[in-house]
Amino acid sequence: MLRGTGASSPRRPWTAYAVQGWRRELGLSAISFVVLLVAWLIAPWAPYMVLGCAAFVIWQRPDLRENYKRGAQGRHLIRRLQAALWLCAVVGRDGRIPSVERVETLAVGRRYVLRMPVGLHFEAIAQRAPELAAALGARSLHVEANPANAALVTVTEIVVDPLPNNLRSGIVEVAQVDLWQAVPFGLAEDGSVVHLTLPEHNLLLGGEPGSGKSVALSSIVAAAALDPRVSITLLDGKQVELAPWRAVAEDFVGPDQERAVQVLDQLRSEMDHRYAELLETGTRKIDRESRFGLHLVVIDELAFYLRGGKKTTREEFAELLRDLVSRGRAAGIIVVAATQKPSHEVVPTWIRDLFAFRLAMRCSSADASDTILGSGWATRGYSAASIVPTKRGVGYLLAEGSLPVLLKTPFLSDEEITGIARRAAELRR
Repeated sequence: MLRGTGASSPRRPWTAYAVQGWRRELGLSAISFVVLLVAWLIAPWAPYMVLGCAAFVIWQRPDLRENYKRGAQGRHLIRRLQAALWLCAVVGRDGRIPSVERVETLAVGRRYVLRMPVGLHFEAIAQRAPELAAALGARSLHVEANPANAALVTVTEIVVDPLPNNLRSGIVEVAQVDLWQAVPFGLAEDGSVVHLTLPEHNLLLGGEPGSGKSVALSSIVAAAALDPRVSITLLDGKQVELAPWRAVAEDFVGPDQERAVQVLDQLRSEMDHRYAELLETGTRKIDRESRFGLHLVVIDELAFYLRGGKKTTREEFAELLRDLVSRGRAAGIIVVAATQKPSHEVVPTWIRDLFAFRLAMRCSSADASDTILGSGWATRGYSAASIVPTKRGVGYLLAEGSLPVLLKTPFLSDEEITGIARRAAELRR
């Protein structure tokens, strides 16, 4: 990590920022020239002695070489970012560009912390992120606001592909899971691991066929299955995607709308019973110490239950789902719903907005992406329609109160799913 060069002086041309970063090198060269000149004036052989001593010190102190190398690389990164900011007209009212406070090297690129000058804020850089990425020659640029200080902005420059197709899941080797803890869900574009805290949250997934939606669902079910204190209810409109987990589920419903309504009605009765006990004991929500454990409800192919069959059955299912999602959080009920048809007919706004977590995988259009994430995200550069079709398991995750994060969910083979389901069934016995 390298500290920046401080505030930039007003109204400099972009070439001044390039010269500014060379101050240390120019100063070192000037000092070296003066020392050698003085040594030559003392004696003709003195400069050779000075050079020999300097070479000996550098040879004996590799840490000095590494520190200088890292510092030179950091200063070079600062110079190129400052030039890009100037060329892309990210300039405050007083003619200054953002100053670089800190530079950090990541496995996938670089992260900068910038201090904004007067007249600029987070949106000034966020709106120009594509232009800055092009100026830097990067794959992409991600901008994050600092919640503690509006004058600071974090910019992550992505230079390598951080989302490999062969990402394996670590849950295969896990013996048991505590679902009250955050569980690993995927790998973000900056190389960091993204965790999900499922208690008191619900998750909506959407993506076209082949986007990797079913594998993402299996990762969540696998984590819940390996916690024997968690009850699981599965509704699968296709009947085959969630079938490997039948042995660990209290209820498994296939393409049967009437039965699905019955199961959701039973879950609502359980939720009301839990709230009655919470009221009697004077507590506000289910916690780890409660005699009631978490209850995960997974609905795959939401379109089947909300768009097919009789109108009265559809409406009853929709109302029960709305009730569970809106009231079930404090009662320890977690709803995870997925659809391969992300449209307003399948996922109306009043349902989507109840989900704190939303994952938009590869979609056919920006409107379909916004159906999952929320209106307006596509125009801000967060569109699942831009995901390359070959990138299965990649999607934008919108967590509560933050920007969407592009991540890759790990792959689970059919053999791995079968093995995890078998171990989970043994744990529950």
